[in-house]
Amino acid sequence: MGAGISSTVSMGLTYCCCSSASSLCHACLGGTTNTTGRKRSVLLVAIMVAAALFFQYAVGPYVLNGSTKWYWSLYNRLPGVYKWMHYTWVTDYCATNYEALGDNAMAQCVGNAGVYRPTALASLFFGIFAAITYAKPDFNQQVWPAKLSLFCFALVATLFLPNAPLFTTLYLPLARMGATVFVVLQQVILIDVAYNWNESWVEKANVSDSMDYGSGRRWLQAILGMCALLYSTAFGIIIWLYQNFMEDHCPGNTWIITMSLLAILAITGIQLSGNEGSLLTSSVVSLYVAYLAFASMTKNPSAMCNPHLGQKDSVMDIVIGLTLTAVSLAWTGWSWSAQHRLNTKAVQTTRSVSPTHGDGRRVPTEDPNAMDLDAPFLDEEEQGMSGIVTESWSDEGDGTDVWKLNIVLMLISCWVAMSLTGWGSIEYWTNDEHSAANPQVGHINMIMICLSQWVAIFLYGWTLLAPRLFPDRDFS
Repeated sequence: MGAGISSTVSMGLTYCCCSSASSLCHACLGGTTNTTGRKRSVLLVAIMVAAALFFQYAVGPYVLNGSTKWYWSLYNRLPGVYKWMHYTWVTDYCATNYEALGDNAMAQCVGNAGVYRPTALASLFFGIFAAITYAKPDFNQQVWPAKLSLFCFALVATLFLPNAPLFTTLYLPLARMGATVFVVLQQVILIDVAYNWNESWVEKANVSDSMDYGSGRRWLQAILGMCALLYSTAFGIIIWLYQNFMEDHCPGNTWIITMSLLAILAITGIQLSGNEGSLLTSSVVSLYVAYLAFASMTKNPSAMCNPHLGQKDSVMDIVIGLTLTAVSLAWTGWSWSAQHRLNTKAVQTTRSVSPTHGDGRRVPTEDPNAMDLDAPFLDEEEQGMSGIVTESWSDEGDGTDVWKLNIVLMLISCWVAMSLTGWGSIEYWTNDEHSAANPQVGHINMIMICLSQWVAIFLYGWTLLAPRLFPDRDFS
C-alpha cells in the first residue's frame, strides 16, 4: 500500500515538474507566429557567449590544475570524469604542443579549447539552420524549446571531445575565415547604413519642400548639426587618446592615433573635393575610425601602454570584464542580425495600385504603373486608387530572408571564438594580462582591429574615388 502511494506521489511530482518546465519555456520563449525567430536565435548566441566565457575562465583552469572548491569536489566524485576531461583538454593536444613553452602557454591553450566548444557547436547549429531555412523558412519559428535543449545537451557532450582534430585542426581555420568575412561585412554594412542615413534625410527634406517650400530646411539643418556632433566626438576621442595613451615607450599607440587622425582628414578632404559621398557619411566613418583606434589600444596587453587594463586579481574587475564582454558580444549578435541589414530589397518596397471598379475589379490600362489622371477629379467617395503604395518591412521581416539571418549568426559565432582567443594564437612570450578581467586583450586582437579600421577607410575611400577614376561606369 505504501509503495503504491509513493509511486503515485512520484508520478504526480514528475508530471508537475514537466508541466512547470514546459510552461516556463513557453513563457520565456513565447510564440513565433509571423516572426523570423530572430530573438530566439540571438538567445542561443547569448547562451553560447556565456558558455564560452565560463569554459574559458572556470572549466579550463579546473581541468588544468584541479580545484579544492566544494562545487568542483562534487564534480570530482563522478567516476572517471575528471580524468577523461584532463586527457581530452590537456594531455591530448595542449601538453603535446605547448607544455615546453611554460604554464602561460598551457593556460592559454586550455582556455582557448574551452571557447572552441560552444562556438563550434553554435556555428554548426546555425549552419544547419541556414541550410534548412533556405528551403523551409518557417523552420526558424518552430520548436525552439527543443532546439535550445538539444544545444545544451550537445554542449555538455563537447566537454568530453578531444581538442584535435575536431576543434584545433578543423574548426579553428574555418573560424578564422568566417570571422574575417564578418569583419569585412561589418565595414560594408556600416558604410551602406551611413549612405542610406544621408539619403533618407535628404529625401525627407525634398518631400517637405514639395509640400511646403522651405520647410525641408530643418532636415538639412539636422544633417549639418549631426555632422558637427559626430566630427566633434571623433576629434574629441583623438585628443583624449593622445592624452591617455601616448607614451614615449609606446610608439605603436602614437602611430595608431596619428594615422587615424590623418585618415579622418584625408577621407573628409576627398569627399569635400568632389560630388561623391556626403558630409554626414564622412562624419559617421570618421567617428567609427576614431572608435576603432580606441578599441585597438584597449586590447594592448601591456600595462605600460594600456592604462585601462583591469586587475586580474580584483573580483570587481573580473565581474566587470566578463559582464561587459558578454553583453557586447551578445549585442553584436542582436544588432548585426537585424532584418533591415539582411534584406536585399532594402527597408521599403513599392507596389503599383491601379484604379478599380466599385466591385473591386481593376480597370485595364496600357501601363499598369501609370497614374489615372481622371481619378482626382471624381467625387471623393468615387475616386479609384492609383499611384504607388509604400510597404515597410518590420524588424522581424516576413521570413523570406531568414537563411541570411542564420548565415550572419554563424559568422558571428566564428568571430566570438576569434575575439576571445586572440584569433587562436598562443602569446606565451608576453605577460599574462589576458585574464577574466581582460577577456579580449592580446596583440592579435589589437592588430585585427587596426586592420578592420583600414578596411573601412579604404572601402569608403574607394566609394569616393571610383566614380572619378572610372567616369564611364555606373557606381550608383
